[in-house]
Amino acid sequence: MNEEVQSFVSHLVELRDRLLRIFLGIILVFLGLFHWSQQIYALLAMPMLQSLPAGGQMIATDVTTPFFVPMKVTLMAAFLISLPNTLYQVWAFVAPGLYDHEKKLMLPLVIASTLLFLIGMAFAYFLVFPVVFHFMNAVAPEGVAVMTDISKYLDFVLGMFLAFGVTFEVPIAVILLTQFGLVSVEKLREARAYVVVGAFVVAAIVTPPDVLSQVMLAVPLWLLYELGVVVAGLLQKRRQQIMEG
Repeated sequence: MNEEVQSFVSHLVELRDRLLRIFLGIILVFLGLFHWSQQIYALLAMPMLQSLPAGGQMIATDVTTPFFVPMKVTLMAAFLISLPNTLYQVWAFVAPGLYDHEKKLMLPLVIASTLLFLIGMAFAYFLVFPVVFHFMNAVAPEGVAVMTDISKYLDFVLGMFLAFGVTFEVPIAVILLTQFGLVSVEKLREARAYVVVGAFVVAAIVTPPDVLSQVMLAVPLWLLYELGVVVAGLLQKRRQQIMEG
């Protein structure tokens, strides 16, 4: 067996070990949270429950839903809590193959992208959900009792978490585009008008059909783009100063 094959096999073995450690980290946290799965789901459902009229409630239409939905929410919580371990395992796998300047760039970006994704989820939970659910319940026709199925509620919440989490990654995407020379900072500044229009188009696609929730996604998307442009401009000036020095 030549050196290239040995190196490939050793990388596969290390990848397997890293994935196992990620999986075990999630499972261990999940087992620790299992006892409180009902309370964890109640916490996730709180924005909807608080917006329902007096006597309103959520329902389960499938026999197994009352068990599996809290389990899915607990698994999601376990994934988020074990994220530091997951990121460490990913970093430990890829770091040996990076140059020093790439390590200096990628590690802060990995940490920042994780924090931004979590901030996006928190933004959706604490600010967007109460507004959206209150609006939806307020516009329900007279005589219609709003009773959301807990499985469909989970699907909606996960979709919104993903939409806002990805939205809050915009500064990272902008920085990467400029750092790898794919787009210049000047071009990004010139594209502001298109970004504003695109932000509202994206918001109209991924949010419920009410203007308020669309604005609550489009405005942060635009502002985060501007933040990314500012940071990319600062990094560009710093790189130029290093080269000139």
